[in-house]
Amino acid sequence: MIENLAKLGKALEGEFYYDKTMRILYATDASVYREMPLAVAIPRTKEDIKKIIAYAHEHKTSLIPRAAGTSLAGQCVGDGIVIDTSKYFKQIIEVNPEEQWVKLEPGIVRDRLNADLKEHGLFFSPNTSTVNRCMIGGMVGNNSCGTYSIVYGNTRHHVLEIDAILSDGSEVTFKTLNEAEFITKTKLDTLEGQIYRQIHEELSQPEQQKEIRVQFPKPSIHRRNTGYAIDLLLETAPFTAGKKDFNFCELLAGSEGTLAFTTAIKLHLDPLPPKEKILVCAHFTTLTESLEAVIISMKHAPRACELMDKIIMDCTKQNIEYSKDRFFVNGDPEGILICEFGAETIEEAQAMADALIADLQSRKMGYAFPTVLGNDKIKRVWGLRSAGLGLLANIPGDAKAVAVIEDTAVDVEDLPAYVAEFTQIMEDFGQRSVYYAHAGAGELHLRPLLDLKKKADRQMFHDIGEAVAKLVKKYDGSMSGEHGDGRVRAQFIPIMIGEKNYELCRRLKYTWDEYNIFNPGKIVDAPPMNTQLRYEEDMVTPQFDTVFNFDETDGILRAAEKCNGSGDCRKLSLSGGTMCPSYRATRNEKDTTRARANILREMLTQNAKDPNPFNHKEIYEVLDLCLSCKGCTSECPSNVDMSTLKAEFLHQYYKSNGVPLRARAFANIGKLNGIGSLVPSLTNFSLKNKFTSSIIKSILRVAPQRSLPALHKTTLRKWFAKNSVQTMGNFKGLVYFFCDEFTNFNDTDIGIKAIELLTRLGYQVEMIDHAESGRAHFSKGLLLEAQKMARRNVAIFKDIIEEEVPLIGIEPSAILGFRDEYPKLVEEKDIEAAKALGKNALLIDEFLAREIERGNITADSFTKEAKNIKLHGHCHQKSLSSVDPSAWIVSLPENYTVEIIQSGCCGMAGSFGYEKEHYEISMAIGEQTLFPAVRAAKEDTIIAAPGTSCRHQIADGTGRKALHPVEVLWEALL
Repeated sequence: MIENLAKLGKALEGEFYYDKTMRILYATDASVYREMPLAVAIPRTKEDIKKIIAYAHEHKTSLIPRAAGTSLAGQCVGDGIVIDTSKYFKQIIEVNPEEQWVKLEPGIVRDRLNADLKEHGLFFSPNTSTVNRCMIGGMVGNNSCGTYSIVYGNTRHHVLEIDAILSDGSEVTFKTLNEAEFITKTKLDTLEGQIYRQIHEELSQPEQQKEIRVQFPKPSIHRRNTGYAIDLLLETAPFTAGKKDFNFCELLAGSEGTLAFTTAIKLHLDPLPPKEKILVCAHFTTLTESLEAVIISMKHAPRACELMDKIIMDCTKQNIEYSKDRFFVNGDPEGILICEFGAETIEEAQAMADALIADLQSRKMGYAFPTVLGNDKIKRVWGLRSAGLGLLANIPGDAKAVAVIEDTAVDVEDLPAYVAEFTQIMEDFGQRSVYYAHAGAGELHLRPLLDLKKKADRQMFHDIGEAVAKLVKKYDGSMSGEHGDGRVRAQFIPIMIGEKNYELCRRLKYTWDEYNIFNPGKIVDAPPMNTQLRYEEDMVTPQFDTVFNFDETDGILRAAEKCNGSGDCRKLSLSGGTMCPSYRATRNEKDTTRARANILREMLTQNAKDPNPFNHKEIYEVLDLCLSCKGCTSECPSNVDMSTLKAEFLHQYYKSNGVPLRARAFANIGKLNGIGSLVPSLTNFSLKNKFTSSIIKSILRVAPQRSLPALHKTTLRKWFAKNSVQTMGNFKGLVYFFCDEFTNFNDTDIGIKAIELLTRLGYQVEMIDHAESGRAHFSKGLLLEAQKMARRNVAIFKDIIEEEVPLIGIEPSAILGFRDEYPKLVEEKDIEAAKALGKNALLIDEFLAREIERGNITADSFTKEAKNIKLHGHCHQKSLSSVDPSAWIVSLPENYTVEIIQSGCCGMAGSFGYEKEHYEISMAIGEQTLFPAVRAAKEDTIIAAPGTSCRHQIADGTGRKALHPVEVLWEALL
């Protein structure tokens, strides 16, 4: 088998893997299922795909098509060859603005597509909650819908043509055919002709037609993915007089890659949505009331009508990023109904919103009706709604909100009655479900809380699915509205559409795919839906001794298990945010936070009894390109903190493999700089001289292209001892200055200017002896040393730092460790003290912004000269604080204007960008957004960046010098 796989790999232009690591990474998706694939193929060409299909025929294996892997029903897992089209099949082939269509490859991200279409005044309208990483091929496979389906319909409504490869390797284009063209197709002596003949014979039978019309969901339910869409094919001209022409795309949309392999798609486009929008966020004291309000709301023709229940909203409270987006929430509602109205003028949109509010109030429905205006705020509200899936992973313990009956759709008029009966079923099972999503379309994402590690809950998983299938059938609804049948619902399709229709679906499948090579076990002939789950039955989750305190997640393994596969880490730079910088550069699944969580979960679970379960190169290789940017700490809805997980892993891994020289050197950069600072001129000569610096770089495996950071002629501590100023008279406040190791030795000038700025503005600055921040030790996994530093610093500062006497730091990665890592490293008795200290350990930017807000610092102290500033925020700042304070303080001088560069990580990430093997990817990350933005800036524009790594990266990548925001203000002082 290995020889055959190796032969196939050599025959492909694309990439091909059959090693253990890659198979693990593709064994799961966003569902609860897990199955080890035979191999992973990343094809470059259609010829590659044909070769893989031929291999599957010859060797009797199967193919599982996959793009972003965000499917919830298990569509993307299987024991055959996973074919990932996300890396190379991502081109727009043609755009026709006049006829409003686009032809493209299946691996293009939906938001990327719309960014390119915007100049034509067009967009692809279906918008799932995963639009910043889901791909068009997957949207077609699942027949995705999204928030605006009540206006624009689902993906199927927009598919005009599909280029596909059939199971015999032949290429076919499916498109609209009139009756004559259809009959012509039936006469072909090919597999294409065979599938046209079969559908003609099957759907021409009156008995079969009657069975379809009686058993399939109500036509009024536009969200319907149960089984194959034979009911829609029946309503076409060859079978029903006066109907639209036939198009097999109706069948392929929602077929989950089980019938053919898609290589290109032609889509209908819509004009861009109305310019002006407004949200009505109606609050309700009961869930029932919110559902009854849906019927009223839909009469006002909103563009979207979405529900969030209390369980979802409570999850947002604990998330760093999403807790900021609760600005519109009043009180503690059981449900919030979010209705969007759009028009060409804000007055028109407001009138529609007011009409809905008045209607609800007249019926005494709801208790608060805040409206949200402005694209930024509207985006934040929808972002909160979209985060629902990932946020549910934050529910403590092994019981999670499980996708099993989360996709049911009924007629909107039936929704209150259906949910009432559904709630009773849940109560009978001892459950309280989560309710959220597309209420206006009659579809709610309903999720019971189940621990799928337990045998009893695995059985309940099945029994709830079956019971709800029967309830949905009672209302002639669809068991799958948009997420597909996959494995989780396929078992219940006979209940939903009747045995005869199910057998027709089977006959279709095996005519298209005689040898069952395309994604078997999905839609038809699926294994029992409570088998092949991610976790083994009645497994005991192993515990491990760690340096970091993982009590909040009940251990490091459960911290990794929080990843549910939703794939937020696959979003591209155009979507903003920081996570995940290495994936953005490589577009490799291996470089996602999801992959890193998967490898940790798999290896720690399967090797728990090893002498050192962390001693596996597979983990090391997958975690290698994690930059510890902490983007996932806030942007991952599940709060998977990969930075901390990586640091702990490295510590454990080094126990068996020793600490590499480079890692030890970078971790101890503070000590080395301390020695070098005794003779700074000689040290700097060694660092800058071509001969000696090349030797240093060679020994430490530093990229030769990098410039090594020089030492200042003095240290900040020495300068402070000679120049500290005692403010005379009434000063505005006392602050303690945290002298981090980077500012002390390398960025001394910035530290001096910071202290001078604070003093000039009327603040007393104290600097006392303390330990290093530990940041370099965290990043290199030297946790015992970092722990000593953290404990010492907490002991030093916990009793002297408070809200009005804060601890202030220059370098974000150093001072923010007080908030992030320190509480997880101190003794249990000091945890609360560490948390309290962290709240008052401030970036200098945060402190100055606070004092500006209080009126203690005004523009009067600064120049009136005009300056333009472009600001790049530090990753840790973005994740654990905000870039806003930095922007605010540098815009304080009266005529200073600032623009925040919408960049993610700069790519340097401490020592990462210096390391020889990481140099190219480091620069590729910078090229995503940051470098182009800096290069485009005018020469007299000030480039500002709070992070020392960021400033070095900007210098190396663009030749421009970036200033710390403190330097900008210092230079602006009168």
